[in-house]
Amino acid sequence: MAQKCELCGKGPQFGNNISHAHNTTRRRWNVNLQPVKAVVDGVSKRMRVCTSCIKTGKIVKG
Repeated sequence: MAQKCELCGKGPQFGNNISHAHNTTRRRWNVNLQPVKAVVDGVSKRMRVCTSCIKTGKIVKG
């Protein structure tokens, strides 16, 4: 399953690991997704939502 918030569409960000010798390798920062039951159109639906959407109240738990 994709690392993407179903509400805001936030996905992973990419960058580099940099060692002491300044060797660079690619890495990624994943989104903190939580499975929640949210009310969508009056129906309770299971969604994977990022914690920033939960904190700001963009979803109604149900």
